[in-house]
Parts: sequence; structure tokens; C-alpha cells
Amino acid sequence: MIDFGTWLYTKLRGEHVGTDQLGNRYYRRKKPSGRVATLMRERRWVVYKGDVEASKVPAEWHGWLHHTVNVVPDEATAQRYDWQKDHEPNHTGTDLAYRPPGHDLSGTSRPKATGDYESWSPS
Repeated sequence: MIDFGTWLYTKLRGEHVGTDQLGNRYYRRKKPSGRVATLMRERRWVVYKGDVEASKVPAEWHGWLHHTVNVVPDEATAQRYDWQKDHEPNHTGTDLAYRPPGHDLSGTSRPKATGDYESWSPS
């Protein structure tokens, strides 16, 4: 849920530049006029769909938000490699989080230690 201040700033000063596959909307500040405007760096921000979670920003939009690239990402022109996976948000704290074997919440038991471990003891 967007707060009132962000909503108002977006309506008055924001220019919508795109939407990602997750429904997040990306904005930049409308071009201000005057001499000071040439010295200012363009302001960019995202309005999240659903929960506000920074890991929901795909890599191509992350680069645009942080001024790494100046070209607005476009799904039609984006080059995808076959080794690239679709973006997934951070699953920490959810049932989809990775839990290695032996983790308390994974439901499995940790394998017994083999004979290759030798504890350190001071001489």
C-alpha cells in the first residue's frame, strides 16, 4: 500500500516510464525548468504492487533505478540468455525459503559426522 505522501508526489511530479512483469510501476520526476534543473540528477522511484519489498525489483529495472543504465528497460528488446532464470523475490521467512538438510525446520535430520573432523586443541 502506497502512503499518501508518495501518492501525492507521484501524481504531481511523477512521469510513469514503465511497469515490470510483477506489476511494479516505475517513475521519474517530470523535467523541471530553470538553471538549477540542469544541475539536478534525475530522480527515479518505484511504486510496488503488493508488499513493499526491494528484492521484487528485477535486475534490469534495478540498473535503471540506480542510474547504471539510462535506457528504460523494455521487455520486447531485453536480451535474455537461456541460462537466465525468471526473477523471484526474496523468500526468507516464508515456506519457500531454502533450508539445508539438517535445518530445524526442514524436517530432516543432519547426517552423522564422519571421521574426517578433528577438533582443535591448544598445545
